Amino acid sequence: MAADAQVEIKGKRLKLSNLDKVFYPKTGFTKGQVIDYYTRVSGALLPHLKKRPLTLKRYPNGVDEKFFYEKRCPTHRPEWVATAPVPSDRHGGPIDYCLCNDLPTLVWVANMASIELHPSLSHAPKIEQPTTLAFDLDPGPPAAILECAQVGLWVRDVLAEFGLESFPKTSGSKGMQVYVPLNTAVTYDDTKGFSHALARLLEKQHPKEVVSVMTKDLRKGKVFIDWSQNDEHKTTVSVYS
Repeated sequence: MAADAQVEIKGKRLKLSNLDKVFYPKTGFTKGQVIDYYTRVSGALLPHLKKRPLTLKRYPNGVDEKFFYEKRCPTHRPEWVATAPVPSDRHGGPIDYCLCNDLPTLVWVANMASIELHPSLSHAPKIEQPTTLAFDLDPGPPAAILECAQVGLWVRDVLAEFGLESFPKTSGSKGMQVYVPLNTAVTYDDTKGFSHALARLLEKQHPKEVVSVMTKDLRKGKVFIDWSQNDEHKTTVSVYS
């Protein structure tokens, strides 16, 4: 594969660079192959990204080297990359986030070595209204993925009692996440309060397996149900990312 290439995708021209750079040293998987992967799964991935403000987790020298998070959409972006303003008290005003609404944008993002894609739980422009409820299941060693799976089933069962359908996925690290799509207008105060109450309930029902507080000393051998992910300024890694 050539080191650089000019491509046209759905009428949009992009310059791709360093395609032969190795991003996964253990397997020799290159940047070009990462872009190819995202192109191949775009049909399944893009519906989970569309209209959601996107935080980029960039690995310019591969997964074994330093990474950084980028919330503000780069100013050198092509004019056809959509953005959405998200309020930020920390920065004294709104931040323009990228919106990955189409394949050209997805390829452009991948070309910036954004191996991980972290979408918001909200759709733009209604940033204050979550469309998804999230539970991040984080195991404290020696608990691992199997313990997370069991806790995920308990989360599913409680949600089902409220008539809510849930979907699990791996976190890309050591844990799991459970998502609940929402089709009614709610606030982050609503989703955070509900998820916290559910975490406390399961902690009470399964005290040897579940913990609902972040204190690391209490998490050994248990699965922490992180309900705090339900926040306007937090994101979780996307499926297929």
